[in-house]
Order: sequence, then structure tokens, then C-alpha cells
Amino acid sequence: MTRKTTDLFVKIQIISKEEEMKTNCMGRFTHVVVLAFIALALAAVPAWGASKAEKQKEVQKVSRETLARLYKAQPSAKKAVEGAAGYAVFSNFGMKILVAGGGSGSGIAVDNKTKKATYMKMVEVQAGLGMGIKKFRVVFVFETQKGLNDFINSGWEFGGQTTAAAKSGDQGVAMAGAVSVAPGVWMYQLTDTGLAAEITGKGTKYYKDNDLN
Repeated sequence: MTRKTTDLFVKIQIISKEEEMKTNCMGRFTHVVVLAFIALALAAVPAWGASKAEKQKEVQKVSRETLARLYKAQPSAKKAVEGAAGYAVFSNFGMKILVAGGGSGSGIAVDNKTKKATYMKMVEVQAGLGMGIKKFRVVFVFETQKGLNDFINSGWEFGGQTTAAAKSGDQGVAMAGAVSVAPGVWMYQLTDTGLAAEITGKGTKYYKDNDLN
């Protein structure tokens, strides 16, 4: 075997090893991403296999926790929620992996007059390059009975890439910390760090959960 042939053979072996390492790394990365997505998706909705009553109880629990967090972050929100025609609370989950992603969530809408609770769902579709994970909760406040009924019976969609700033308490606005997302409809958004100063909507749709009602 000539010197040139020997060098070529060695180079081929090195390239083969590098390709093998790249393949293994990519395989491990894909495996980790898939497991992460499954784990977070499971955490976003009531436990699989749970009964209807158990799922309802879990949604109610998250709703109470969310309202407690909101009232702590923005005390004036308690009066706004209790004095409205009704309200809705959602626990949302969203994830983007490389080029696309989506989100889902569950929630409950409550008529303050009748105390009737309607279980709801949320779905979100995103697009764009990047990788990240986000979790947040939202509370809708409906000033009118019609607004609440329309939300429950017809659903509602927060389209586009809308961004809006929350009202500041020092402006004397009754709905301090909330954003007006439709006539007579206000929205608070909570993240892990507290009440969001800016709310972003990304093609989010809210609708009745036929399985839990």
C-alpha cells in the first residue's frame, strides 16, 4: 500500500467516525426534545385516564390558584372580577421547537349571577424560528352578560400577533393591570414572575369543552 493510499484510508476512517458521532448526537438531541415536549404537554392538561369529575376538580383547583395569584399581584382585580357579569380563567401552555409550535390549555368560565361554571379549552398555533418554552395563565373579565354568553357559546379568537400594554393603576383606571381585548372584555395575564405588563396574542382560540360539560 502506497503512502498516499494509506493517508487516504486514514482520512476516510476519521470522516466515518465524525459522521457517526454527529448522527449519535443528533439522535440524542431529537430524543431529548421529544421527551421534553411529551412531558410538558402532559403537564398542561388534566391527567390522562382521570374521570370527568377528577378533571373538573383539577380545572377548578387551577382556577382558584390563578385568581389567588392575580389578587395578590393586583388587589384591585378582585373587585373587578366579582363585580363583573362573569369571568373566565385559563392555564395555558406553549412551546416552540425549531420552526413551529403550538399550545393548549384548559379553563373555566363562571357566570357571577347564576354561579354556573362552563368548562373551556384553549388552543394556540405559532410559527417562527426559535426554540423556547412558555407557561402563563390568563383571566378574562366580562362587563356584560352578552359578552360572557358569546364567549361561552360561540368561542373567541385572539388573532394575529397582537401586543397591548396593560393599564396602569396610577391612571385611575378601574381595570388596572388588565388589557381591553374586545368591547367590554378585559384580560389579565400572569407569568411565573407575576402580572404581565404587556399581553401578546398569537392566534389563540377559546371554546367550550364538550367533554367536561
